Amino acid sequence: MKVDGSLTDNLAAIPGRARELEAGGYDGAFTFEGPHDPFLPVLLAAEHTERLEIATAIAVAFARSPMTLAQTAYDLQLVSEGRFILGLGSQIRPHIEKRFSMPWSRPAARMRELALAVRAIWACWHDGVPLRFEGDFYRHTLMTPFFNPGPNPFGLPRLWLAGVGPAMTEVAGEVADGFLVHPFSTERFLREVTLPALERGFERAGRTRDGFEVSFPLMILTGDSEADIVAAENGVRRQLAFYGSTPAYRRVLDAHGWGDLQTELNRLSKEGRWEDMGGLIDEELVDVFTVRGTPEEIAPRVLERYGDLVDRISFNAPYRADAARWTTVLDGFKVGAQ
Repeated sequence: MKVDGSLTDNLAAIPGRARELEAGGYDGAFTFEGPHDPFLPVLLAAEHTERLEIATAIAVAFARSPMTLAQTAYDLQLVSEGRFILGLGSQIRPHIEKRFSMPWSRPAARMRELALAVRAIWACWHDGVPLRFEGDFYRHTLMTPFFNPGPNPFGLPRLWLAGVGPAMTEVAGEVADGFLVHPFSTERFLREVTLPALERGFERAGRTRDGFEVSFPLMILTGDSEADIVAAENGVRRQLAFYGSTPAYRRVLDAHGWGDLQTELNRLSKEGRWEDMGGLIDEELVDVFTVRGTPEEIAPRVLERYGDLVDRISFNAPYRADAARWTTVLDGFKVGAQ
């Protein structure tokens, strides 16, 4: 199982952070689209590392056109010498329409077409295939020599898609090279919803899971003592409550019979009662959504629960923890791989 680390969104700190992750033995590093652009850190990280795989996890797909995504990813694949992964997610309708001022409709169908459009553009540049992509949402039929970068000596970037529901997950299985599991997920949801949906996508495309990667930013609850772990729970409960309040993620709670909790969390969020929300997250729910233990215990527990489900993980920890703890956790995965 590969283990990825998170790059900071402080551009000035990216070179040092990327070198630290590579020297520490991480397999990859990821950025995300929050208050800052997800692509600029990739450029800096690529410049200051040699083997680290670097992914956007995620960049918001519908905020951009297939052409801009194709071009940015192609250039980052070049500068990273083949180590870039274009990870895309849909975001939700209010953000696309009200924050990005972009159109929203049929998100799974749109994402499928966007991915195919990006691949058509890459095929034009890399393989010399005429650009004639005409779909329901996107149309790309013009590529003159001046705007064609030509073949990429490091091949094409890998394209990963993120999702929660079965429709978007099927799309990933059909047209992507990997799938980004949402942090608000569980072993049961992966087994009963995510993996079957990916399989349906593979079948539709006439392929298998071979070469396809499933990546999970897993919530980890760790500390050097039971008191440390209990203290870390407050941050985890707040994050779980935030995710649980989102209507789009109710299906994960429904899988465990906890759907009504989403209604209550959503009500409290609309009233601005953020601190009260964490109090609704009980011990059972925390244990289902997280892996808990001392740093030495995390790797075997993750491998036992998720070893046959995912190919790579990252540590999602919404609380402060000493860096040495994560080194110990990472060492556990490396020992297990030997």
